[in-house]
Amino acid sequence: MELSTIKDAFDRVTKKQKVASSKSQEVIEQIGHEIEQALLKIQSINDTASLSEHKVILSELKAKLKEVAPLSQLEGTQKELNVALSKYPKLLEKSLNPDISKAYRNVGSDIHTVNQIIASHFYREGHFDLGDCFANEARESEAADQKSPFLQMYQILEAMRSRNLDPAVSWATTNSEKLKLSGSDIEMKLHRQQFVEILQNKGRDEALGYARTNFPPFATKYLAEIQRLMACLLWAGKLDSSPYSDLLSPCHWDKLAEELARQFCNLMGQSYESPLSATIAAGVQGLPTLLKLMNVMTGKKQEWQSMKQLPVPIDLDREFQFHSIFVCPVSRDQATEENPPMLMSCGHVLCKQSITKLSKNNNTRPFKCPYCPTEVEVGQCKQLFF
Repeated sequence: MELSTIKDAFDRVTKKQKVASSKSQEVIEQIGHEIEQALLKIQSINDTASLSEHKVILSELKAKLKEVAPLSQLEGTQKELNVALSKYPKLLEKSLNPDISKAYRNVGSDIHTVNQIIASHFYREGHFDLGDCFANEARESEAADQKSPFLQMYQILEAMRSRNLDPAVSWATTNSEKLKLSGSDIEMKLHRQQFVEILQNKGRDEALGYARTNFPPFATKYLAEIQRLMACLLWAGKLDSSPYSDLLSPCHWDKLAEELARQFCNLMGQSYESPLSATIAAGVQGLPTLLKLMNVMTGKKQEWQSMKQLPVPIDLDREFQFHSIFVCPVSRDQATEENPPMLMSCGHVLCKQSITKLSKNNNTRPFKCPYCPTEVEVGQCKQLFF
């Protein structure tokens, strides 16, 4: 499914449409101009003018409109637009298979888990009413338990959009130890942003008091950062023209909100990106290969539904590769603890069972690597993981 081809065809249609629209507008303006000129001539002559004079003006108008030839001018551009419009649906029909269910294999799935993922997605996106409705109709009372944490997260983010950091600071303080264990410095970043806001809106004394109360626990690790913030006190009321004006950039708020949402999800044991969104995006990317494979197997009269594994790999972008999984290029089997990946002396990697077959279960008998001319011995192979 070449989406770039479809996009190019769509761009051609829109371009032709714009040209046709522009040409039509130009012709309309020409006709309007000629009619206005004729009206001005009629209005400028005396009321006692003879009917023949009016006829002359109208005859001149008719001749000029004939000279404009609106239909002839529009015919070419309209024809090009019609051709582009007629080709586009055919390309869509050819490129987009409307029945994607053909690529579906009847593999058992846990409906309860799927419902949990869907409900979690709605709550994660802030659609709490929709999530409640889905959990109720799917009779997934446990799914509604995920609502409360996400609701708290959105309340904090909403306060941050109003430049109110109190809920965020309170949350970070409550979860301080967990954030430290995860290596996050968001608590210090929140205090820094709060300090800058107080300095800007309430003055030097308020900011100094906040620093004395909240900065000491961070002095060891963030001494340089705290020293920089203390220097800002000298520029109270004119921080925007100081060497530290970058602290006032609105981008700090956006980055802080994104990081808070990421850390909030992390402490919940949830991924920052929606699992449902990632699954659908990966499915869309792998769908063309699945459809093509299904068509080939159907043509060869091979059974698609009974396959235990796909005969070809489905290549996905790195953004969808969350775990390190090795599939033997010889046997096409996924590595397991019983069949781990083995690094051969030539640098290529095969699963242990493939090496055993190639060496005919003889640890001292050299065998040829299937990917290069090197002779390899089983004793030289090293297990990579598991």
